Amino acid sequence: MEITAAMVKELREKSGAGIMECKQALKENEGDVEGAITFLRKKGLAKADKKGGREASEGAIGTYIHAGAKVGVMVKLHCETDFVANTPDFKDLIKDIGMHIAAAKPRFISREQVTEEILEKEKEIFAHQARESGKPEKIIDKIVTGKMEKFYEENCLLDQGFVKDPESSVQDVIKQKIAKLGENIIVGDFTRFEIGA
Repeated sequence: MEITAAMVKELREKSGAGIMECKQALKENEGDVEGAITFLRKKGLAKADKKGGREASEGAIGTYIHAGAKVGVMVKLHCETDFVANTPDFKDLIKDIGMHIAAAKPRFISREQVTEEILEKEKEIFAHQARESGKPEKIIDKIVTGKMEKFYEENCLLDQGFVKDPESSVQDVIKQKIAKLGENIIVGDFTRFEIGA
Protein backbone atom coordinates (compact mmCIF):
# COMPACT_ATOMS: atom_id res chain seq x y z
CA MET A 1 0.00 0.00 0.00
CA GLU A 2 1.23 3.48 -0.85
CA ILE A 3 1.77 5.76 2.14
CA THR A 4 0.71 9.27 1.10
CA ALA A 5 1.91 12.60 2.50
CA ALA A 6 -1.65 13.27 3.72
CA MET A 7 -1.63 10.04 5.73
CA VAL A 8 1.74 10.94 7.27
CA LYS A 9 0.48 14.45 8.07
CA GLU A 10 -2.66 13.10 9.76
CA LEU A 11 -0.62 10.67 11.87
CA ARG A 12 1.88 13.38 12.83
CA GLU A 13 -0.95 15.65 14.00
CA LYS A 14 -2.50 12.86 16.07
CA SER A 15 0.71 11.42 17.55
CA GLY A 16 3.29 14.21 17.59
CA ALA A 17 5.87 11.76 16.18
CA GLY A 18 8.45 12.60 13.50
CA ILE A 19 7.94 12.15 9.74
CA MET A 20 10.12 9.06 9.39
CA GLU A 21 8.59 7.42 12.48
CA CYS A 22 5.10 8.07 11.09
CA LYS A 23 6.01 6.62 7.67
CA GLN A 24 7.45 3.50 9.30
CA ALA A 25 4.42 3.07 11.58
CA LEU A 26 2.03 3.41 8.63
CA LYS A 27 4.03 0.87 6.59
CA GLU A 28 4.03 -1.59 9.51
CA ASN A 29 0.24 -1.20 9.82
CA GLU A 30 -0.62 -1.12 6.09
CA GLY A 31 -1.86 2.46 6.19
CA ASP A 32 -4.15 2.01 9.21
CA VAL A 33 -3.82 5.26 11.20
CA GLU A 34 -5.27 3.86 14.45
CA GLY A 35 -2.96 0.84 14.25
CA ALA A 36 -0.03 3.16 13.54
CA ILE A 37 -0.87 5.24 16.64
CA THR A 38 -0.87 2.07 18.78
CA PHE A 39 2.44 1.02 17.18
CA LEU A 40 4.00 4.42 17.96
CA ARG A 41 2.70 4.39 21.52
CA LYS A 42 4.17 0.93 22.17
CA LYS A 43 7.49 1.98 20.67
CA GLY A 44 7.40 5.25 22.63
CA LEU A 45 6.61 3.51 25.93
CA ALA A 46 9.58 1.19 25.42
CA LYS A 47 11.75 4.29 24.86
CA ALA A 48 10.20 5.93 27.92
CA ASP A 49 11.19 2.95 30.10
CA LYS A 50 14.82 3.37 28.94
CA LYS A 51 14.77 7.07 29.89
CA GLY A 52 13.44 6.29 33.37
CA GLY A 53 16.89 6.20 34.97
CA ARG A 54 18.07 9.55 33.65
CA GLU A 55 18.50 12.50 35.99
CA ALA A 56 15.68 15.02 35.98
CA SER A 57 16.96 18.15 37.71
CA GLU A 58 14.91 20.77 35.83
CA GLY A 59 11.15 21.19 35.78
CA ALA A 60 8.38 23.44 36.98
CA ILE A 61 5.86 23.96 39.74
CA GLY A 62 2.26 24.31 38.69
CA THR A 63 -1.07 24.82 40.37
CA TYR A 64 -4.60 23.65 39.77
CA ILE A 65 -7.58 25.36 41.41
CA HIS A 66 -10.85 23.47 41.04
CA ALA A 67 -14.03 25.34 40.06
CA GLY A 68 -15.47 27.06 43.13
CA ALA A 69 -11.99 27.59 44.58
CA LYS A 70 -12.57 25.09 47.42
CA VAL A 71 -9.85 22.64 46.29
CA GLY A 72 -6.35 23.55 45.12
CA VAL A 73 -3.24 21.55 44.26
CA MET A 74 0.42 22.48 43.88
CA VAL A 75 2.57 20.04 41.88
CA LYS A 76 6.35 19.90 41.41
CA LEU A 77 7.21 18.07 38.19
CA HIS A 78 10.81 17.36 37.14
CA CYS A 79 12.28 16.89 33.67
CA GLU A 80 15.80 16.98 32.21
CA THR A 81 15.93 20.43 30.58
CA ASP A 82 14.32 23.83 31.01
CA PHE A 83 13.46 23.68 27.30
CA VAL A 84 11.01 20.80 27.92
CA ALA A 85 9.80 22.40 31.18
CA ASN A 86 8.58 25.37 29.13
CA THR A 87 6.70 23.37 26.48
CA PRO A 88 2.89 23.43 26.38
CA ASP A 89 2.86 19.60 26.65
CA PHE A 90 4.79 19.69 29.94
CA LYS A 91 2.64 22.49 31.34
CA ASP A 92 -0.53 20.61 30.33
CA LEU A 93 0.81 17.52 32.09
CA ILE A 94 1.33 19.49 35.32
CA LYS A 95 -2.23 20.81 35.10
CA ASP A 96 -3.66 17.36 34.34
CA ILE A 97 -1.80 15.81 37.27
CA GLY A 98 -3.00 18.66 39.51
CA MET A 99 -6.59 18.11 38.40
CA HIS A 100 -6.20 14.38 39.01
CA ILE A 101 -4.85 14.98 42.54
CA ALA A 102 -7.75 17.36 43.28
CA ALA A 103 -10.24 14.66 42.29
CA ALA A 104 -8.54 11.43 43.43
CA LYS A 105 -6.92 12.59 46.71
CA PRO A 106 -3.77 10.41 46.63
CA ARG A 107 -1.82 10.20 49.90
CA PHE A 108 1.54 9.22 48.38
CA ILE A 109 3.37 9.67 45.06
CA SER A 110 4.45 6.03 44.75
CA ARG A 111 4.47 2.71 46.61
CA GLU A 112 7.99 3.46 47.82
CA GLN A 113 6.67 6.38 49.89
CA VAL A 114 4.32 4.20 51.94
CA THR A 115 6.05 3.65 55.28
CA GLU A 116 6.56 0.19 56.77
CA GLU A 117 4.38 1.25 59.72
CA ILE A 118 1.42 2.10 57.44
CA LEU A 119 1.89 -1.12 55.43
CA GLU A 120 1.88 -3.30 58.55
CA LYS A 121 -1.19 -1.52 59.94
CA GLU A 122 -3.12 -1.97 56.66
CA LYS A 123 -2.12 -5.65 56.38
CA GLU A 124 -3.23 -6.22 59.97
CA ILE A 125 -6.62 -4.60 59.27
CA PHE A 126 -7.15 -6.62 56.06
CA ALA A 127 -6.17 -9.90 57.78
CA HIS A 128 -8.54 -9.13 60.68
CA GLN A 129 -11.40 -8.37 58.26
CA ALA A 130 -10.79 -11.65 56.40
CA ARG A 131 -10.78 -13.69 59.63
CA GLU A 132 -13.93 -11.91 60.88
CA SER A 133 -15.77 -12.80 57.67
CA GLY A 134 -14.90 -16.49 58.21
CA LYS A 135 -12.24 -16.92 55.52
CA PRO A 136 -9.96 -19.96 55.98
CA GLU A 137 -6.52 -19.16 57.44
CA LYS A 138 -4.69 -20.66 54.43
CA ILE A 139 -6.07 -18.03 52.00
CA ILE A 140 -5.77 -14.98 54.24
CA ASP A 141 -2.29 -14.10 52.88
CA LYS A 142 -3.67 -14.10 49.32
CA ILE A 143 -6.60 -11.92 50.36
CA VAL A 144 -4.25 -9.47 52.11
CA THR A 145 -2.00 -9.33 49.00
CA GLY A 146 -5.01 -8.54 46.80
CA LYS A 147 -6.29 -5.89 49.21
CA MET A 148 -2.82 -4.29 49.36
CA GLU A 149 -2.82 -3.94 45.56
CA LYS A 150 -6.17 -2.17 45.85
CA PHE A 151 -4.72 0.02 48.64
CA TYR A 152 -1.86 1.10 46.33
CA GLU A 153 -4.29 1.81 43.45
CA GLU A 154 -6.42 4.00 45.72
CA ASN A 155 -3.65 5.83 47.62
CA CYS A 156 -0.55 6.09 45.38
CA LEU A 157 -0.70 8.75 42.66
CA LEU A 158 1.30 6.77 40.07
CA ASP A 159 -0.88 3.65 40.53
CA GLN A 160 -4.22 5.46 40.37
CA GLY A 161 -6.39 5.28 37.26
CA PHE A 162 -6.07 8.69 35.56
CA VAL A 163 -9.30 10.72 35.99
CA LYS A 164 -9.48 11.65 32.29
CA ASP A 165 -8.79 8.04 31.18
CA PRO A 166 -9.33 5.47 33.97
CA GLU A 167 -7.99 2.68 31.72
CA SER A 168 -4.52 4.27 32.03
CA SER A 169 -2.66 4.84 35.28
CA VAL A 170 -1.09 8.22 36.04
CA GLN A 171 2.28 6.49 35.49
CA ASP A 172 1.12 5.43 31.98
CA VAL A 173 0.13 9.03 31.18
CA ILE A 174 3.56 10.27 32.34
CA LYS A 175 5.29 7.57 30.24
CA GLN A 176 3.35 8.71 27.17
CA LYS A 177 4.67 12.27 27.71
CA ILE A 178 8.20 10.91 28.25
CA ALA A 179 7.90 9.13 24.90
CA LYS A 180 6.61 12.27 23.19
CA LEU A 181 9.01 14.79 24.78
CA GLY A 182 12.07 12.52 24.86
CA GLU A 183 13.01 13.25 28.47
CA ASN A 184 12.57 11.59 31.82
CA ILE A 185 9.69 13.11 33.85
CA ILE A 186 9.26 12.58 37.58
CA VAL A 187 6.63 13.82 40.04
CA GLY A 188 8.74 15.53 42.69
CA ASP A 189 6.05 16.43 45.20
CA PHE A 190 2.48 17.62 45.56
CA THR A 191 0.25 19.30 48.13
CA ARG A 192 -3.54 19.24 48.08
CA PHE A 193 -5.54 21.94 49.88
CA GLU A 194 -9.26 21.75 50.60
CA ILE A 195 -11.52 24.26 52.35
CA GLY A 196 -13.48 22.59 55.11
CA ALA A 197 -11.43 19.39 55.10
